[in-house]
Amino acid sequence: MNAEKYLRPEVIRQVARLDLRAKFIVQGFLSGLHSSPYHGFSVEFSEHRKYNPGDDLKSLDWGVYAKTGKYFVKKYQAETNMTGYLVMDLSKSMDWNGPAEARKAGVKIDWSALGAADETLTKFDYAVCLAAALGYLMIYQQDPVGLVAFDTKLRTVVPPKSKRTQLGTILSVLANLKATGETNIPESLFQLASMIKGKSLVMLFSDLLPTTDDWKTEADALVRSLYRLRYAGHEVIVFHVLDVLEAKFPLAGLVDFQDVESTEHKEIDANGIRDDYIAFVEEFRGYIKKECTAANVDYLGVDTSVGFDKALIEYLVQRQRRFG
Repeated sequence: MNAEKYLRPEVIRQVARLDLRAKFIVQGFLSGLHSSPYHGFSVEFSEHRKYNPGDDLKSLDWGVYAKTGKYFVKKYQAETNMTGYLVMDLSKSMDWNGPAEARKAGVKIDWSALGAADETLTKFDYAVCLAAALGYLMIYQQDPVGLVAFDTKLRTVVPPKSKRTQLGTILSVLANLKATGETNIPESLFQLASMIKGKSLVMLFSDLLPTTDDWKTEADALVRSLYRLRYAGHEVIVFHVLDVLEAKFPLAGLVDFQDVESTEHKEIDANGIRDDYIAFVEEFRGYIKKECTAANVDYLGVDTSVGFDKALIEYLVQRQRRFG
């Protein structure tokens, strides 16, 4: 599938008006102000550090000295430059289109409850849509952006660049990625945290589906890996992508369920488990969102019945209102 088709002109026109960097510029993310007592100072530098003998005296921050009586040096970077990483989950569960599979199997579905069900994408293609648009946005803003794909460990790494040709490279790689294996998100994110140099924006695209019944233990492991990224100074956005059937479960009658990452089958009465299932999904998503909020990680929960452009633009507008 050619990822370039995801960059529809009407999407580009809307995305290009928005500013993914708003939080970096206004809150001074790049200057380390989240953990610094020097709120209100210029965000044109990357961070303060203590003065060392031999440092250029021109770089001393006399305003800080006046307030603290201590010498600090301003370390400058490009004013609004940030580095982004698009991080794609290659788990087999991402390569699933619920409405299409249900149609092939003749499963009873309330199609009217799903909106434009005939047009839904697999979760992976939906994530590719989001990543392609965000990659375009960062290149448009002249910010370096790279791509990382993982399953049980990092598999593909495209180093970040800000050249216009980088977008073509990212789209080409995205178009050829295959979601086929098992996954270990926490281990992969720890590996990523060790790899990244300098403060960056990490954008994770995954269904975050647990692989065992002990979903809270798995969720907590995920959260620890997000904290690891935050402790390293990175900003993180989690795009939690579910299929419309996973999110809304509009199934009826006996349904043969198969684990997409194994050969296990179970025939279940969908009507009998619907309420419990919906309650679980709400608890699961709510738990992840709550923990992300506590870690100061942006969380966007979406399902494939919502146009990716609509979901992304609504998020960017909200972000711009918060920090712009």
